[in-house]
Amino acid sequence: MEFTLAARVALGLTLVTAFPATAIAQAWVPGSEIAGPPVRVTTAGVTNTVYFDQGGSARIMTPGGNTVNGTWTAINGHLCLSNGAAQECWPYAAPFQANQPLTLTSSCNATSTWLASAVNGPTPPPEAAGERGK
Repeated sequence: MEFTLAARVALGLTLVTAFPATAIAQAWVPGSEIAGPPVRVTTAGVTNTVYFDQGGSARIMTPGGNTVNGTWTAINGHLCLSNGAAQECWPYAAPFQANQPLTLTSSCNATSTWLASAVNGPTPPPEAAGERGK
């Protein structure tokens, strides 16, 4: 069965009206995908588990079981953690993907591997490399 152009347009408008959430892509809010689930951050062989809580508070669990309380922000292309005495920021231009390690260098020139085992909500897949890896 072949649809005319008018029938296809009418069907498309019906779908957009009936399912607006699927028709309109949601904008990514930096930090929204990691607020809540734990993120493992490994620096110089030491792995801390960081909880980015709603409202900007953070909990850093050390390998020894200690908890360091702090705050976090995700603005101007950076994800920053502060414990009151020090602040460290990492470049943050795209959402974290579940089980996809990401190596980042901080404002303190420390290289860390970040691993979110879970993320909130739909996040876009990583961009595929174009022709010749570009």
